[in-house]
Formats: sequence, structure tokens, C-alpha cells
Amino acid sequence: MHAVLEDLITLLKLERIEENIFRGDSRDIGSPQVFGGQVLGQALSAAQHTVEGRVAHSLHAYFLRRGDIKAPIIYDVDRARDGGSFSNRRVVAIQHGRPILNLAASFQNPEDGLSHQAEMPDVPSPDGLKDLTEVASGALQNIPMKLRRFMTDKRPFEFRPVDPVSFDSRDKLAPQKHVWIRAVDRLPEERALHQNLLAYVSDFELLATSTLPHGLSFTRGNVIMASLDHALWFHRDFRIDDWLLYSMDSPNASGARGFARGELFTRDGVLVASTSQEGLVRVVDPGRRKPRSDPRHQK
Repeated sequence: MHAVLEDLITLLKLERIEENIFRGDSRDIGSPQVFGGQVLGQALSAAQHTVEGRVAHSLHAYFLRRGDIKAPIIYDVDRARDGGSFSNRRVVAIQHGRPILNLAASFQNPEDGLSHQAEMPDVPSPDGLKDLTEVASGALQNIPMKLRRFMTDKRPFEFRPVDPVSFDSRDKLAPQKHVWIRAVDRLPEERALHQNLLAYVSDFELLATSTLPHGLSFTRGNVIMASLDHALWFHRDFRIDDWLLYSMDSPNASGARGFARGELFTRDGVLVASTSQEGLVRVVDPGRRKPRSDPRHQK
């Protein structure tokens, strides 16, 4: 298996310390703090370790503080409820004695029921599209030095944007985008693992959709963004090592917050998951003093 993907899988498995307490490490992917998707995936993994025979169908999380890449993360699971059909778990991610994330996840016994779904957008297939790292490598002069590694390092996923990507454009665009995503190698037949990896990757690209109508980009240093919350619903079974279309839009931005939502489709148009996220979106002048950081994102 591809080394970067294998390392991520190991990262998500966690170490059991006590019956309901787990420990996870972090990886520096070039961001200034622990990547939010990593904490999401690990928190879901911690909850899954305490549930048998039921499948996660939703999670709701709040990011409370920045994660320290150099310190382990402790995941404390509360077995809130085990009912006849559903189980609920509450997970607190802790570093340096303080919570950095609260997550609630719900699990269900698989059963049949009504079925309908939204239609998949009519967009080009991933075949022939360039990976985001390939696009970024051709525009390094337009990316700040501190962000180049984040944009160009090898990743456990391929990202193939459908729409043209420009790292220095100031055009005001419609608040929507489509990106094909896929793990870089074949994965085991383990449903929980595919869900963990989708939780991880669902945090990429989503919040930035809310900046498109304003001609802003974090690669130019004129906006500060930080996830405040994240929700994810699993509708149908899927494989994260097959292409999924991540279709995102942002219906609102106000009060220094952006709101975005997403849908994930298989190549043949099956809707497998939905996401939503709100985050801090604060406009700054890169040539002037940076505004005071939000206290929720301090270590």
C-alpha cells in the first residue's frame, strides 16, 4: 500500500488506554495546527471502537481549540445510549488537559426503508483532470512560501478539481465547486475504515467555498479561516478508494462566518454522504497587523 495512505490508516486506528479512552498521534501536513479532518476521523474511530454490529450514520462536531501537532490527543468516549436500533456516543478530544473537540455520533442497525436522493451534478468525469498538487506545482510563484508544502506534498488522497484553479485570481465566482476525490491506493473491505477516511477528507475544500463570491483566497494571505463545526451524514455504503464527486456550495456568509454544505456522489450518481460546516472567515490585509485571533482557536 502507498506509504502515505498506510500511515493515515495507522493514525486513525488509535491506541486503547482504558475501556473508553483512546490515544492518537498527529501528522504535520503543512497547516499551522492539527488538521481538523484528522481529529474528526480519530474521534469517529474512537466511537466506533465502543459499538458492535451497528453502522455510523451521522456525526456532529464542534472545534474548540487549535490542536498541537507535537502532542498526543486523548479521546474520551461516553457510551450515552444503546437502544433497540440506535446507539449514540459522545467523544471529547483532549490535549494539555483541555478539550479541543466535542463530537456526537449516532449508529444504527442496518435496515431497509424508503429511498430517494438528489441528482448528481452534470460535470466532467475525473479522467483527464489534473490533480490539485500538479496544478499547484505549476503555480508555486503565486503561493506563499509557508503554504507551498501544504499545497504540494504527497497526500493519501487524489484531488481533481472540475473547475479551473487559480491561486492568484481575484475574480468573484459563484459559491460552488466540484472536486473528485479518491484514496491513492486500494483499501481493505472494512466499512468503518472507509467512513473514517471520508470524515478525514470531508474537511478539505469545504469552508473555502464561502470565499469564492468575494475574490479571496487563503493562498494570498488575505483571509483567515478556521472550522467551527462540522456535520456528516452517511446515507449509503461506498468505497473511498473509488472516485467520489464532492459537490460543494455556500448559501451564506455573514458575521465573519461562512457556511458551506456538500454532497458526495459515486461515479454512477449514487449519493453516499452529505456534509455541512460553518467556520470563521475573517478578511485581513496581509500588509498590515493581523487581527487578534479568536480565543477558541488558541492552544
